[in-house]
Amino acid sequence: MPTISMTVNGTATSADVEARTLLVQFLRESLRLTGTHVGCDTSQCGACVVHVDGKAVKACTILTVQADGTHVTTIEGLAKNGALHPVQAAFKEHHALQCGFCTPGMIMTAVDMINRVPNLDETRIRHELEGNLCRCTGYQNIVKAIAAAATEIKGPAA
Repeated sequence: MPTISMTVNGTATSADVEARTLLVQFLRESLRLTGTHVGCDTSQCGACVVHVDGKAVKACTILTVQADGTHVTTIEGLAKNGALHPVQAAFKEHHALQCGFCTPGMIMTAVDMINRVPNLDETRIRHELEGNLCRCTGYQNIVKAIAAAATEIKGPAA
């Protein structure tokens, strides 16, 4: 079994893993970081989105051995010192969730989107969310929350 080492939510970790172990399985089963959800097993829903070296990745599409040596951030790693990340706070404020199953992946995608895209408008936000499925909300409040968080993080021109 290969031994992997990575930093997860700021904490160095290493483990022996089977070569076929998906990153989502390692995070949930080995590290007990269950905020990263498994929704479809086919890379369609986005419930498993995490950040690998600062970029959004569907954790069901990458093997743990491929993440060896990387920095991984999960939904559990966004809040700092008990304060919600601005995207998490915006989702709460704008009622951008219902059942909550898709929420971790949506938030992780939104953080990546805000960091990567200079000017976000409703059309671009909706386009960027195409890889994340929500069966409850109709997306309107999700889009509003992401726009509000982008404005808070980047200023009014975002």
